[in-house]
Amino acid sequence: MNSNHSSLAEQHAVVTGGGSGIGAAIAEALLRVGARVTLMGRNAERLEMQREKCHTLGDVASITVDVTQEESVAKAFSKAGAVDILINNAGQAQAAPFTHTDMTLWQRMLDVNLTGVFLGTRAVLPGMLERKNGRIVNVASTAGQIGYAYVAAYCAAKHGVIGLTRSLALEVATKGITVNAVCPGYTET
Repeated sequence: MNSNHSSLAEQHAVVTGGGSGIGAAIAEALLRVGARVTLMGRNAERLEMQREKCHTLGDVASITVDVTQEESVAKAFSKAGAVDILINNAGQAQAAPFTHTDMTLWQRMLDVNLTGVFLGTRAVLPGMLERKNGRIVNVASTAGQIGYAYVAAYCAAKHGVIGLTRSLALEVATKGITVNAVCPGYTET
């Protein structure tokens, strides 16, 4: 992001999984270009530590949410208010050979990595459509493009994120809203 770019001033960005790693870095970058940022995640202590770290960069808040739970997402986004930029970053990867991937692991990977994107997007899209403006960025993964051994459930979920992104981007393209995915490779967080 260009530091001379002023169009993000006055914009409210929500970053799920904003307490650490890629989400924290995205939040810091958004704050540096003038956006108001709300960090969201499951771990209130981690969110508060990141909020404290970022408060000198700009207007930053934190709200606890479980992106896998519809009611939790609705409550968190209601508390956050109008959202101009949504960064669907919350995610989790767990490795296991396919023969040891049970329904619990499978469902957890889908819930966190794909359903979380769906629920977050559904929470902000009506307001964006009403304002005819919005940006949604889904953090997928190179695993959603090519796949990797021992993380079939994670790869399936991230492939789903890319499909969801492409579909929604086409649906809202003429309505002032952009929907994109970024696909980072392995990142030590």
